[in-house]
Amino acid sequence: MFFGFGKKKKNISIIAPMTGKAVLLEEVPDAAFSQKIIGDGIAVEPTEGILIAPFDGEVIHLIDTHHSLVLGHESGLELLVHIGVNTVSLQGKPFKTYVKSGDKVKKGQTLIEFDIAQIKEAGLPVITPIIVANGDVVAELKVNTGAVTAGSGELMAITMK
Repeated sequence: MFFGFGKKKKNISIIAPMTGKAVLLEEVPDAAFSQKIIGDGIAVEPTEGILIAPFDGEVIHLIDTHHSLVLGHESGLELLVHIGVNTVSLQGKPFKTYVKSGDKVKKGQTLIEFDIAQIKEAGLPVITPIIVANGDVVAELKVNTGAVTAGSGELMAITMK
């Protein structure tokens, strides 16, 4: 009857998975992200082409063209990281992966390297949305904008339901 009474909510700190400038999702030039149709989160304008794991977890799904992946946290949180906008059209060329679906990862581990210049030369934005893929399990989401360095600083603070 009082199931969950006094149950402490789990707080998760998401560190910056790349170096650059963290901006609000509304700045992403793609309505699916900017209007939060896919989910809530933040975006990073990367200045270095390296994506690292923002927490210990598992690669739930690596997209075949290596521009995007979903990471799972032990709490049940799922995070979608989508490098650039419309980068699926590059068919994996500027991306080098170090993981595959099902791999366990440690915070700070390199997941994907990508060539920023090659993405820009293709006329595509390199801005990278970082989205909570399963927002139904989240009670509160706080984002921090400004300069970020991969592996340090809190990009998002999430309180699970």
